[in-house]
Amino acid sequence: MNLIITADDFGRSGEINAAVLEAHQRGVLTAASLMVAGDAFAEAVEIARRTPTLAVGLHVVLVDGKSVLPGSRLPQLTDDQGRFPDAPARLGIRYFFDPRAREQIAAELQAQFSRFAETGLRLAHVDGHQHMHVHPAVFPLLIPLARRYGAGGIRLPRDELRFALQYDRRFDKLRADRFDTLRASHALRKIGWAIAFGLLSRRCTKLLRGNSLATAERVYGLMQTGQMEENYVVSLLGHTRARSAEIYFHPTTGPRMDDLGPNPQELATLLSPAVKQAIASRQARLCAYPQLQQGNP
Repeated sequence: MNLIITADDFGRSGEINAAVLEAHQRGVLTAASLMVAGDAFAEAVEIARRTPTLAVGLHVVLVDGKSVLPGSRLPQLTDDQGRFPDAPARLGIRYFFDPRAREQIAAELQAQFSRFAETGLRLAHVDGHQHMHVHPAVFPLLIPLARRYGAGGIRLPRDELRFALQYDRRFDKLRADRFDTLRASHALRKIGWAIAFGLLSRRCTKLLRGNSLATAERVYGLMQTGQMEENYVVSLLGHTRARSAEIYFHPTTGPRMDDLGPNPQELATLLSPAVKQAIASRQARLCAYPQLQQGNP
């Protein structure tokens, strides 16, 4: 199996940057996805330049984050300070139905790709914050930019619902009596994600036909987002039979930033000897999207 291990939100904060570097140098991390308008963007770029073995891609931000263009140029997308709201459903509807919003998306995407190119780093891959890059109004705009700027691949969130639900049942038995309602809501949320992102990923796959951009057969992280603990990853590595896979994380050396986002537990998972052993046991070859694209990891 060809295995990509990615950290998202690179450049969002100094604590995330520190976690990316540590997880790459001492753990199993092979790649990081860069927020080019993040508060710690410049520091992340310097880390990447000093660490050429770390593959770096663009983490497109069109929700819950800062824009590259000023807010005055994105009135349908951001507030006056150039910040996208944390409202993916509402934004998704607007992106789909509002032609002015799509024009502004195109301009902002161009600005984000251009800023990445200015770093001089190789564009290993493209993905999106909260997977907004696979939105039907966004993905067709993304493909030509990814090709023009030489991206190795694009993330499509192809997680496994059945495994995620089985894992929840297996490891939550002791808490089941007290948390039946909570577990049911989590299951419904995962089912909703599986349906929505499954349909979107299939549509994106059709749009990529005949394209040189690489995709992984499976991409894990959606179903367990914010909770990528050691037991889950070890179990996942023992379960998956994908020929190529990406597992993405949200590590930080600081405190948990939100329920589904950066947290120190995921750094611990990336440094875990048990995870390293599970990778070795599967004889997985650690790589990045450019190696998938070349077919020679």
